[in-house]
Amino acid sequence: MSFTFSRSDLPEGFLFGASTAAYQIEGMSFGDAGPSHWDTFAAVPGNVFQAQDGAVACDHYHRYEEDLNLVRDAGFDAYRFSTSWARVMPDGRTVSEAGLDFYDRLADAICDRGLKPFLTLYHWDLPSALADIGGWTNREIPNRFADHTEAMLARIGDRMETVATINEPFCVAWLSHFIGHHAPGLRDIRAASRAMHHVMLAHGRSMEVMRAAGQKELGIVLNFTFPQAETPADQGAMHTFDGIYNRWFAEGLTKGRYPADIVDHLAPHMPERWQDDMDLISAPIDWLGVNYYTRAIIADRSDLAWPHSAEVPGPLPKTDMGWEIYPDGLAATLTRLRDEYTGDLPLYVTENGMAGADTVLDATCADPVRVAYFNDHVAACQRAIADGVPLKGYFAWSLLDNYEWAFGYDKRFGIVHVDYETQARTPKASWHAFKDALGR
Repeated sequence: MSFTFSRSDLPEGFLFGASTAAYQIEGMSFGDAGPSHWDTFAAVPGNVFQAQDGAVACDHYHRYEEDLNLVRDAGFDAYRFSTSWARVMPDGRTVSEAGLDFYDRLADAICDRGLKPFLTLYHWDLPSALADIGGWTNREIPNRFADHTEAMLARIGDRMETVATINEPFCVAWLSHFIGHHAPGLRDIRAASRAMHHVMLAHGRSMEVMRAAGQKELGIVLNFTFPQAETPADQGAMHTFDGIYNRWFAEGLTKGRYPADIVDHLAPHMPERWQDDMDLISAPIDWLGVNYYTRAIIADRSDLAWPHSAEVPGPLPKTDMGWEIYPDGLAATLTRLRDEYTGDLPLYVTENGMAGADTVLDATCADPVRVAYFNDHVAACQRAIADGVPLKGYFAWSLLDNYEWAFGYDKRFGIVHVDYETQARTPKASWHAFKDALGR
């Protein structure tokens, strides 16, 4: 099975890439990495599938050369990766030379293969020492993140094509502090409100450090869920859902304010004088990363506490995560961003992909649903480009099957299958489809 598009169907200079994240693939028991709040979250029964953690993961720490060969050989132009804060600063404050050395080797290996390095500075692995002082509920964390930024970019910034500060602030803040699905697993509106602001302040502080150092091509990666109402009576609930998931971060970043309807509920729990930080938070960026996976159908639940809403299952085919496959939501999200928030700011789709129940048979791994998923979402990107959206690249999530956070190793998103017992890598049909389409 192959894609219906080829590289020549996209604008000249359009980049194709594959994405990963440090905690999900590296193996945090290797090197001098310190503990992160994901380690302690996973150690509590019921938080993570089979209490699995990232101690070994895909052993990318030792196998990065092999993994980068897979990126190159598939014809990708770029590799998006993250650096582990807990590896670079095991105690949250003191720089580990061993940690910096690993990323120095990794940066060289990416460049040696002719790939463009797209760095993300934070993809959810907060050092445990910083979790001990309140984590993202503590205003001190943005300052410590600025230190991490400075140390990391001083070592590898000269080779980076782009740098993103934070991956998916919604997940860092709301999903982890209000819904409790991710580390630290809180369900507390005060903690969530503070985290919703402090994660954006950390972005601002990181940008400030990088601008002062002359680093180029700076941005942030936001995740967007396309919301729809089940009935006209559910429109209000959908608007609130959209405000928390999408508008809070897009408006804070581009307009220097948070949406008033959400502030009305969160303001009593926000840190003092948070308004004074908005100029820093909304300082200009050079590009915006867009992560998109699915839509959400929202029903009004006025019988529940605010935000008075619930997601309801939709009728479309679903991935192994139970997420509907809805490519039109990606095109609509990109167009909305252009029209309401970003204008002519360059956009990248920095994550897009699906989980499937993939198995290896006779040294091959067929994943036809994923091939169709990628094909249809790239087609959605083409429609957005034809509509004038300044989309500059598309990154598949993910290169490897990996540690899928609260789902442990039970969900497989990779275009390369990983046998976690042997660490054998087997390119799936989707990897071969990219290789055929990109022809690098």
